[in-house]
Amino acid sequence: MLSEFIGHIEGQRRYSPLTVRNYRRDIERFCDWLGCDPERFEPRDVTAEQVREWIIRRTEQGKVSTASMNRELSSLRALFRWAHRTGRIDRDIMQTIPSLRVSRRLPAFVPESRMATVVDACEQENDDFESERDALVVLLFYTCGLRLSELVGIDRTDFTNDYRTLRVRGKGDKERDVPIMEFVREKIFRYLDLLDRQHICKFPEKALLLTLEGERISRTRAYRTVRRELEAAGVQGKKSPHVLRHSFATHLLNGGADMREIQELLGHASLQATQVYTHNSIARLREIYAQAHPRAKGGKN
Repeated sequence: MLSEFIGHIEGQRRYSPLTVRNYRRDIERFCDWLGCDPERFEPRDVTAEQVREWIIRRTEQGKVSTASMNRELSSLRALFRWAHRTGRIDRDIMQTIPSLRVSRRLPAFVPESRMATVVDACEQENDDFESERDALVVLLFYTCGLRLSELVGIDRTDFTNDYRTLRVRGKGDKERDVPIMEFVREKIFRYLDLLDRQHICKFPEKALLLTLEGERISRTRAYRTVRRELEAAGVQGKKSPHVLRHSFATHLLNGGADMREIQELLGHASLQATQVYTHNSIARLREIYAQAHPRAKGGKN
C-alpha cells in the first residue's frame, strides 16, 4: 500500500522529492514501531489508541520535538485520508488525533544594518569562481526570499531573457515570479562570464549554481555556504538559508511592503503564514520605543 500512496503524491499531487522522502520515512518509522512491513501495512488494523501511544513514545522516549512530531502526524494523516477516499478504509481514525500545541516562536532574522555589511561583502568582484558563486547564493536567498530547495533547483532557463525576473518553482510545484535587483543581475552576469571563461559548465547541464566539476550544487553545500558567509560577517544567532528568507520578508515589511505582496513573493499558500512577520515588526517597534520614549526610559516630562 505504501508504494501506491507514494506514487499518488508523486504523480498526482506532484509533491517535491524532499516532501515525498519525508512522508515515506515518517510512515516507515511508524510501521517499524508497529512491527509490520510498510508494503503490507493496513490502516484498517490501526487504532487511535496505538497512534496516541506512538506519539507518547516518540516525544517522551525519543525526545522528538513538537514540530517534528506534528510533521510525522501530517504524513500519517495524508496516508489515512488517501486510504479513506479510495475506499481502502471505512473510517479515518486520524481525524480524532489533534496536532500537538506548538509554542509560537518569532522567525529569526538578520538586522538590516548587519545585513547591509553582508551584502556589501557579496557585491565585491572576485575572479575566483567559487567565491563569486557563494556570494550569488547569499544574494539570491536574501533578495528573492527563496527556500533552500528553490535556490538549488534554479536553472538558467528560469530567468527571462534579460535576467530581470526569475520564475521560481515552490512547494506543490506552484510557480511565482520574483524580480531581480539590478546589482544582483550584474552579479549573475559576472558569474556566468566566469562559467564560460573557465569552461565549468558541462553540456547539457542547465543549472545556474554549479560546482567546479560542473554539477548542480547540493542542498548541503548551499546551506554551509550561507552559514560560513554569515559567520564571516559577524552575524549572531542562527545562520541558515531560512534566516535569510525571514530577513527578506521582515525587511520588506519594515520598509512598508503590503502583506499580500510579501505573501506572493514568498510563495505562501495562505496569508496566515505570512502574518507571523508582523510580530517581528512589533517586537522591533517595542525595542525602538523602549530606547527612545522618555517615559519608557524612566524619564520625566
